[in-house]
Amino acid sequence: MVEQAMHVHGELWTVKELFVLPNEYIYWSIQIVMYPFMTGLVAGAFVLSSLYHVFGVKQLKEIARFSLVFSFALLPVAMMPLLLHLAQPLRGMHVLMTPHFTSAISAFGIVFMTYAFIVASELWFEYRKHFVLTTQALAAQTEKSSFDNLRMHFFKLLTLGAMDISNEAIQKDHNAVKKLATLVIPVACFLHGYAGFIFGSVKANALWMTPLMPVIFICSAVVSGIALCILCYVLTMEIRKFMAKRKISRWAKDPSAPSVEELQSAENQEIQVVSNYLLYFMIAAITLEILDLIFRGYTQMKSWDILREVILERDFTKIFIMQYAIGNALPFLLMILPGRTVKRTTVATVLVMFGVFMMRWNVVIGGQAFSLSFAGFMHYHLPILPTSWETFREGLFGALTVMATPFVIFWFLNKIFPAFLKEEEVH
Repeated sequence: MVEQAMHVHGELWTVKELFVLPNEYIYWSIQIVMYPFMTGLVAGAFVLSSLYHVFGVKQLKEIARFSLVFSFALLPVAMMPLLLHLAQPLRGMHVLMTPHFTSAISAFGIVFMTYAFIVASELWFEYRKHFVLTTQALAAQTEKSSFDNLRMHFFKLLTLGAMDISNEAIQKDHNAVKKLATLVIPVACFLHGYAGFIFGSVKANALWMTPLMPVIFICSAVVSGIALCILCYVLTMEIRKFMAKRKISRWAKDPSAPSVEELQSAENQEIQVVSNYLLYFMIAAITLEILDLIFRGYTQMKSWDILREVILERDFTKIFIMQYAIGNALPFLLMILPGRTVKRTTVATVLVMFGVFMMRWNVVIGGQAFSLSFAGFMHYHLPILPTSWETFREGLFGALTVMATPFVIFWFLNKIFPAFLKEEEVH
């Protein structure tokens, strides 16, 4: 007789209390929390780029280019939590290869690929002049190393044969970027609204079943994406200022490189404007979340008794202290108080991202905290130490891997699409 080595998915981190059905566990764990969180960052980061390219907010021209590249770096990571969560991750490609318009999961694949192609096209038009100039500069070198030759052919390939950099051609590129940025706004909203749609359409779950869920997810996505762009932009500018002070890399040999004072001025100007937009979207997101909570309490559906115990008692600390107080109220106060500085704004963005993450946690994990019997509860214990592959991918280290991946991708993308090019080098 062969011993059964396999265990039920979710058994390792689920603790049951009172009457819970035998086949009930916390099936959707930390990776399903990370999935809407990361897709939200993608859509939110793109908003800053759209504010400049579509709505003409000139003060955001530097951070708009940065957010466009960073959004593209976040894009591959949007599907990473799902692949880690799947028992057979290689089957994930089937969603993209066999589209089906009546399947919500398949719809995500269609929207995801559409968004990816549009953003990639926008990046190409935005940086085409840079590709041409880099190719010409490398070709003009009399003595080229093997690496220089490789770079020259690589950037020449990126030009796709379009070597015209006249004013008329550059203007056409600029118009193409504006049209693509306009087109991608509804796609970006649908990309993250889809995550809210997935939860809001689960009729069997009383906490998730609300038509406001997609709208709440979109607003909080924009908030988290803008906050992450502010945080990363500030950190990157601080690194650039440090390099400028120490005359490291480009600053040691390029007299036209921006000075510390110029970098400081650009940083202050950009952050002040972006933080105002962050405030607007925060107000919208908080209003919708509180409206949904009040609506549930007022209507008091059949499931309200157990929802009230979960929301107001068992998850009170996670919802009202960690999400609303620390993640919403505190950063809101930090940003509306007089004398707002870059440092204070940076602290506020960290708290905002924590609040959005807790919102995702409370929706995904909190929605599974009560049994369908309405007479029992389940508690999720996040695996900290990876004792097996399953506890790694569904635990703390799996989540940290997902969080770190976009920064690695951005480092490589920045070599191809420099996020801090001078204005005269791109339109």
